Amino acid sequence: MNCELAHEKIVLAAYGELPDDQIHELDRHLTACDGCREEREQLLALRTLASSNPVIEPPANLIARSRVRLEEALDALPPKRWYERLSTRLVNNVASLQAAPAAALLLLIVGMGAGSLGGYEYAQARALRNESGTPPANAPGTPQPLANVAPTEVASISSIVQQPNSDVVEVRYNQLVPQRMQGSLDDPAIRQLLMMASEDAASAGIRDDSVGLLAAECRAGHSCNPAGIRDALMVALRYDRNEGVREKALKGLEPYVAQDMRVRDAVLEALLNDSDARIRSQAISILEPVEADTTVRQVLSTVASSDQNPQIRNVSRQVLSRAPEIQ
Repeated sequence: MNCELAHEKIVLAAYGELPDDQIHELDRHLTACDGCREEREQLLALRTLASSNPVIEPPANLIARSRVRLEEALDALPPKRWYERLSTRLVNNVASLQAAPAAALLLLIVGMGAGSLGGYEYAQARALRNESGTPPANAPGTPQPLANVAPTEVASISSIVQQPNSDVVEVRYNQLVPQRMQGSLDDPAIRQLLMMASEDAASAGIRDDSVGLLAAECRAGHSCNPAGIRDALMVALRYDRNEGVREKALKGLEPYVAQDMRVRDAVLEALLNDSDARIRSQAISILEPVEADTTVRQVLSTVASSDQNPQIRNVSRQVLSRAPEIQ
């Protein structure tokens, strides 16, 4: 068994979904492979952390914004040309034929029939368009009429496509009306905008500024509510790609590691998984006030014994040596 296959089976085994015969094979590989054994220990520690708290449903606003961003990203993709779609279909059909020849052949025949029917409908629609100069209202793929929009409300034009042999033009545009708000950091509306900016994937600078302001509010003890600013900082610590943003979020969460279990779990995840050694070292320092906690000790023990970074191992051992023994 190679390491790549072992990584997949480690996850299945951790959740009790790996057959017994494969478990024995995995155990033999782990006996001889230090890297895979370390990964299993980290995964088990992370699962322990995850199972200690109930699953929290994401906020409705976050889901809505994520869907809007996904739709915008999909709209920004250029449409495939007919020959690209045809080649993709042929490749998929060939792959399916190799896996299940009889069933795939039947699907291929049905698909070719549907394609022929679609081509016939397209030809009919094109003929009608050539005769009248405009496409029929129910023709396949006909864009819907655009609403009247003032030019000042159009942020940018994303694409312009002219229909073949026609004066019909499809213009795709992005609509945005810039607004401005000014107020105190204690203003709920300002805070809401800052929390939205902390999730802005388009600009690392905006995320850095917003997370820095939110973290400063938390360090100063200014209404850093669990369901508001603290949540935004934990999301930034877990998922932001910028090390500076994650570091600011970690510092903002420091005052709450002793009183908020969710903050403690987020800091432990950073210790286990963050790619920046500086952030992991800071996470260990932040955890010192709660070093007697069972989960914290378990994670520190795992890191102290098997982490690849020698400095992280040494710092973890020092913290454990100072921690009081659990009675």
